[in-house]
Amino acid sequence: MIHKNKYYVFYDGECGFCNFWVQWILKNDKNDQFLFAALQSDFGQKFLKERGLKYDDFDTIYLWKPDAFYLTKSDAILKIASTIGGIYNFASILKIFPKFTRDIGYNIIAKNRKKLMEQMCLLPTPEQRKKFV
Repeated sequence: MIHKNKYYVFYDGECGFCNFWVQWILKNDKNDQFLFAALQSDFGQKFLKERGLKYDDFDTIYLWKPDAFYLTKSDAILKIASTIGGIYNFASILKIFPKFTRDIGYNIIAKNRKKLMEQMCLLPTPEQRKKFV
């Protein structure tokens, strides 16, 4: 079942760096706005294929709001930060840089993300488990 009022975060489920940030969103999602799906999952693969996106390249984060939009890379990160709100709204200052410039930085991190952090095992709480598709 698709929740049209939620944001879906699609991420590399085999990446410790990515899992770290999923945990960070879970911790800071005070208004219960996000659901999560690994790009390798059936739901993640369906999302990619329906949009004609590469289904075997997991270097990109996707943020999807059903019937509204999907964002990638730095745009997705900035939208996540602004949706969480509070002090994280300050991340929007990065919008002074053009998307292609922000995405160069994103691509450098994405290319090296597995070296940046060891694989971590996410052990979500029962309440958090409801957020995974």
